[in-house]
Amino acid sequence: MKTIISENQRGLLFKNGKFVEYLKPGKHTRLGFAHSVKVLHTGSEFKVDGYDLDVFLKNSELASEVETADVADETLAFHFVNGKYCETLVSGKYAFFKIYDKHEFKVVSIKTPEVSEDVPKYLFAHIPKSRYMQFTVEYYQKARLCYDGVFVRLLEPGTYYFWKNGANVSLYPVDTRALQMDITGQEMMTLDKVALRINFVCNYKIADYVKIHTEIDDYEKQIHILLQLALREYVGRYRLDEILENKEQLSKAMLTRLKEKEAEYFVTFSEAGVKDIILPGEIRNIMNTVLIAEKKAQANVITRREEVASTRSLLNTAKLMDENQTLYKLKELEYLEKICDNVGSISVTGGTDLLTQLTQILKGA
Repeated sequence: MKTIISENQRGLLFKNGKFVEYLKPGKHTRLGFAHSVKVLHTGSEFKVDGYDLDVFLKNSELASEVETADVADETLAFHFVNGKYCETLVSGKYAFFKIYDKHEFKVVSIKTPEVSEDVPKYLFAHIPKSRYMQFTVEYYQKARLCYDGVFVRLLEPGTYYFWKNGANVSLYPVDTRALQMDITGQEMMTLDKVALRINFVCNYKIADYVKIHTEIDDYEKQIHILLQLALREYVGRYRLDEILENKEQLSKAMLTRLKEKEAEYFVTFSEAGVKDIILPGEIRNIMNTVLIAEKKAQANVITRREEVASTRSLLNTAKLMDENQTLYKLKELEYLEKICDNVGSISVTGGTDLLTQLTQILKGA
């Protein structure tokens, strides 16, 4: 049997399935059908299916030409070839030819799920996604980190990586911005038994990002119920007219009530206010009727006041003309001017002048 091994190859000679010799580049001749040769490329991993690696490493010449990596359980090894990332190795023993390439291995522990800071983040663009999990905490969030349901720590905004080592990793983001809670169309009964619907709003921020999840079940629902009960309690103590006249007082009272509960709900309330008060149809019609009547009464008062003022003005004018004949004469001329503006033609008869005749006509009328 003749075998040729190229420069970038190495050979393994077997006799009856047993490794007997490590072959370098060149021509190799062996007699007998019991021999076989396995040719390996020096740029690939040293691996022979069905054989343990240690069988070949007993050959000192072969062992001097390979770089080995023994990866323990609960660890990963990043394999770099000539300074460049090549692959991620899991637990096991590996060998690579180092004849033409430089092999380096960075071993990291995955006993704890969170990836340590010394692992370069650019590697996760190459590492198989089956090996890790990625979570992003937005700039307006904080997140509770839990392993197997147990709280570990609070995460600031950023991107985090976790090894898939069997642990159940969970992140619970919490919004750090000012939040708004709305009570829409909530029907409530006043002291005088009028059913109102109130739209209410309040602004708040979370004060304790951990306890708001561990101490309260569904904090948004709990705050919503708190607002409902506080509104019902306040509205039930006042009559309809008092509520409508003091909407600002209602908002202030509600904010005071909410601030008393801040420590229990792990939030801080900043604002609270009434958006709308919606009356029942029949009450709204009654109030519209009252409003119309009030406006009519106001209009009548204004009309009477203007009539009195006008009459008083006429009386003052009459007194002045009675006391001053020149003013009286000027007033006559003013009215004559107005009459003449509406007359198409004027005929003058007799010996008297135009002004005298017009004056006589007015007196006759």
